[in-house]
Amino acid sequence: MTTLDTIVVVLIVVVVGAFSLVGGVWIGRQLIARQIGATKDQARRILEEAGREAEVKRRDASIEAKELVLKARTDLEKEIRERQKEIQAIERRLLQKEEQVTRRLDQLDRRDREYQARERELETRQKTAAELEARYQGLLEEQRRQLERTAGMTAEEAKRQLLAQMEEEARREAVLLGMRLEEEARESAERKAREVLATSIQRLAPDYCVETAVSIVDLPSDDMKGRIIGREGRNIRALELATGVDLIVDDTPEAVIISAYDPLRREVARLALQRLIADGRIHPARIEEVVEKVKKDVDQMLKEEGEKACFEVGVHGFHPELVKLVGRLKYRTSYGQNCLQHSKEVAWLAGMMAAEVGADVKLAKRCGLLHDIGKALTHEQEGTHVELSVEVLTKYSEPKAVLNTILAGHDNAEPETVEAILVEAADGISAARPGARRDVLESYIKRVSKMEEIARSFKGVDAAYAIQAGRELRIIAKSDLVSDLETHQLAKEISKRIQGEMQYPGHIKVTVIRETRAVEYAR
Repeated sequence: MTTLDTIVVVLIVVVVGAFSLVGGVWIGRQLIARQIGATKDQARRILEEAGREAEVKRRDASIEAKELVLKARTDLEKEIRERQKEIQAIERRLLQKEEQVTRRLDQLDRRDREYQARERELETRQKTAAELEARYQGLLEEQRRQLERTAGMTAEEAKRQLLAQMEEEARREAVLLGMRLEEEARESAERKAREVLATSIQRLAPDYCVETAVSIVDLPSDDMKGRIIGREGRNIRALELATGVDLIVDDTPEAVIISAYDPLRREVARLALQRLIADGRIHPARIEEVVEKVKKDVDQMLKEEGEKACFEVGVHGFHPELVKLVGRLKYRTSYGQNCLQHSKEVAWLAGMMAAEVGADVKLAKRCGLLHDIGKALTHEQEGTHVELSVEVLTKYSEPKAVLNTILAGHDNAEPETVEAILVEAADGISAARPGARRDVLESYIKRVSKMEEIARSFKGVDAAYAIQAGRELRIIAKSDLVSDLETHQLAKEISKRIQGEMQYPGHIKVTVIRETRAVEYAR
């Protein structure tokens, strides 16, 4: 192939490539133009759809706005109608008030006119009365002068003579009448007093049971006695130390005896022992725990007993602490007679006698129930039971009539009321009933109480208990105030003082107990 042919072929190839390039460019432009047109159509459709959606949303918003406006208008109209109703109601009330005020003003005007008319009429009557009184005084003066001329003496002389004569006659008649009334009153008073006392005593006939110094606790079996005593007697010693009683475990089948002159101690020991027996766990720590719980329960029981006594007697309105003191009387005795039963009986008798003579029944019962309230207080408070009664009743704002009744009943004051006399009589009746009191027990209780009081007066003594029927005095000393060596000296001083101040049969054993306890808690 020649060079010319090669050039021709090259030119042909170049021409064909140029035409192909031009055609490709033209075809590309055509494709781009069509694509641009499709994009413009699509954009136009999107704009049209967006416009239609905007129009729909605008119409919806317009509708919602109209609905909101309509609702607001409806609510406003409703509120306006309610306000109009309220305003109309207020206007009606104002009109009614105005009518009432108008009527009241009319009434006041009418009454004012009536008062003025009555005032004018009263002034006229006063003038007429003054004129009549002046004429009456003139007539009296004229009559007095005529009487003086007729009698030959002045009016003062005649008055003195007449008064002297009348006074002498009145004195003579008064003396005769007083003697007759005094005799009749004495006879009727004695007869009435017999009737009142007989009626009251017959209506109230309670049973009597003189308080003893022991309590018996039943056991499920005799094997329980060994558990109560404990190893080397530690359980029974712990119980006696915690309660201050003497626990007697003898040959009595299925029973132990609690001996103590103080009924409250016996009750605490009895309940504690019953709980220990029912629980089955008997050891010193458990005994102390149960005794403390029983003491709290007994305090609550004292309040319940006081409320029960007040309900039975029919007297209310006491201070809560005073009610508790009334309940404490259940565990106090006077010459062997239960103080609470005695106080209730005095209240009942005084109330019945007050009803018979027409006195205040409620006051008589109140005075009767509280007349020995000082006996419920402990030995820690100094003074006689009368002084303590007056002190505690004054503290709890009892009436003066009650205080006078207590003082008059123990010959410390003169009775100021009938109820005080009736309570004193009722107290005597209750104490004088056959079998009501026993002097031997009372003297024994006073003796053992004196022993405990002497022991507690020494420094370092925490507690003192008279046991073994008063033949032994057991003293609990404070370990931080009394040493082991000082316990012997303390026992000797107490025994010397008892020997010098008291009279007693036989011997009294003084035992001083001191122990040190170390307590820690494992946490």
